[in-house]
Amino acid sequence: MIEFTFWDIVRNLLLAARWTILLSIVAFIGGTIVGLTILFLRISKRRMLRKFGEYYIGLFQGTPLLMQLFLLFFGLPMLGIRIEPWTAAVLGLTLCASAFLAEIWRGGVEAVPVGQWDAGSSLGLHYVSQMRLIVLPQAFSMTRAPTVGFLVQLIKSTALTSIIGFEELVRTSNAINNATFEPFKVYGLVALIYFALCFPLTRYARVLELRAARY
Repeated sequence: MIEFTFWDIVRNLLLAARWTILLSIVAFIGGTIVGLTILFLRISKRRMLRKFGEYYIGLFQGTPLLMQLFLLFFGLPMLGIRIEPWTAAVLGLTLCASAFLAEIWRGGVEAVPVGQWDAGSSLGLHYVSQMRLIVLPQAFSMTRAPTVGFLVQLIKSTALTSIIGFEELVRTSNAINNATFEPFKVYGLVALIYFALCFPLTRYARVLELRAARY
């Protein structure tokens, strides 16, 4: 058994938490960009585009994230495409996040009163301008709370990337536990780090919900 002091464990876990945070941020940004594209497809007036958006969302919401990561990391090399754990982790979480975010925002778009669309048309705004200036700001305002709530889920989902070899918080904690044989201490600290990352966001989402309920 390797001797680790308490502060050695804490330091190594905090260093690993940097990768968890970075992965969460990159995947959320990527999910936002791709999710906006899927949102526009999902609410398109063209049936074929709407169906593509619907099937995309159904695919990534209806299959386990772990299976998606396995297909990317272990499946793509079988097709001659080499992929590193970081790339597979970012791509997998981005695709999954985009599907959930697109559906969250679609609910916001559909909640915008029809009169808002009519007002935009009466001002001579074309479809893109109506979306950019009238509909999307209101939709995003209504869906801020669930969007932040999903970010909490995304942070916790980064733990699954340890299975494909990405050195984030959980994988590092497994290595430390195998060296120290102190699972209660190691995993207890991991739980506290996740709590410290997620609890402020959870409270913020709750504040946003209460604020939206007043209007």
